[in-house]
Amino acid sequence: RILGLGDLGANGMGIPVGKLSLYTVCAGIPPERCLPITLDVGTNNKKLLKSPTYLGINKNRVEGSEYDYFIEKFMITIKKRFPSAVIQFEDFANKNASRLLKKYQPTYRMFNDDIQGTAAVALAGIITSMKITKQLLKDQVLLFYGAGTAGIGIGNLFVDALIELGEKKQEAQKRCWFVDSKGLVVSKRKEIKYEKQKYAHNHPHLTDLTDIIKQVKPTILIGTSGQGQKFTQPVITALSKINKHPIVFALSNPTSKSECTAEQAYNWSSGKAIFASGSPFATVNFKKEIKYPSQGNNVYIFPGVGLGSVLTGAEKIPKSFFLAAAKTLSNIVSATELEQGLLYPPLDRIREVSIAIAVSIVKKAKSEKLLKMSIPDDIKSHIENYMYSPKYD
Repeated sequence: RILGLGDLGANGMGIPVGKLSLYTVCAGIPPERCLPITLDVGTNNKKLLKSPTYLGINKNRVEGSEYDYFIEKFMITIKKRFPSAVIQFEDFANKNASRLLKKYQPTYRMFNDDIQGTAAVALAGIITSMKITKQLLKDQVLLFYGAGTAGIGIGNLFVDALIELGEKKQEAQKRCWFVDSKGLVVSKRKEIKYEKQKYAHNHPHLTDLTDIIKQVKPTILIGTSGQGQKFTQPVITALSKINKHPIVFALSNPTSKSECTAEQAYNWSSGKAIFASGSPFATVNFKKEIKYPSQGNNVYIFPGVGLGSVLTGAEKIPKSFFLAAAKTLSNIVSATELEQGLLYPPLDRIREVSIAIAVSIVKKAKSEKLLKMSIPDDIKSHIENYMYSPKYD
């Protein structure tokens, strides 16, 4: 299912084509080295099934063992035919995304952009926001509105970042709170899905987001719900009373599903909010002060991770690559951009970003003994020489 668009069946082919175009534009992966693939497992879209012009398989989606067998056969075949390929999973449904990542990540050069790319770009924004608020990462309390694969992915990478700083895993997990369709994820609730269980707190069950904020006292509010306008004025006001600079990440796409707009976040926080979104928002004029909202787009992460993974020859893409990418992205934000309140560099610097991330991936692969290719000491020049550029003599 395509984020924000739903079940398009085989008509979702534009997504892998577009993603691979971004690999070339943003990270210089030669276009002839890219292969866009849609896995057609049918569609439940009744309109498509009735359409005489629909080119996909004309039956309802397969599930269960038949689906798993198809994915397994695809992965085995791709690895056999293209043993050095980096496989990016995109737009897998929640019930499949996490389990397939867990299954294939240890033995394949693959990653899931919706889980890991989103996590890395969000973590980068959080790290950068610490430079603005002059706070420490280990002191943050994260409240996620939405406990799907994206939210859990961000939580997991945040925990990894705290562990790297010396925190114990269980203590780090206690700094993440989740709200799903049934309210606050707490230990006394029954039938909590496995991936949420580690984030279930010993706390009374609450359903109202404003009440949850007042009791949990988060420093950062992150929206991954896919539900528009859930960060209401009472919600932002409550967060602002607790924090001098409330950090609000309304990450759901498209714009109509953003948990709040940039203008709302600034107005309702009296201009104090540090704001990032999944969709782009224009600058906001708040009491004659120009506010610059940030867009946490995965394009900051996946092209550089892909480029670095290709050049290392690493046989797998561990989660440490995404932690390295997040820290690198944050470090690229200039002092001038920080003064403007920006959490990410402008997109016109995207090739610089991708190169820096690729360099960090090569260094991480070397430190973890995953490097399979010969890389000269001047890693940056080596990467630049590999990159494709549409310039002709």
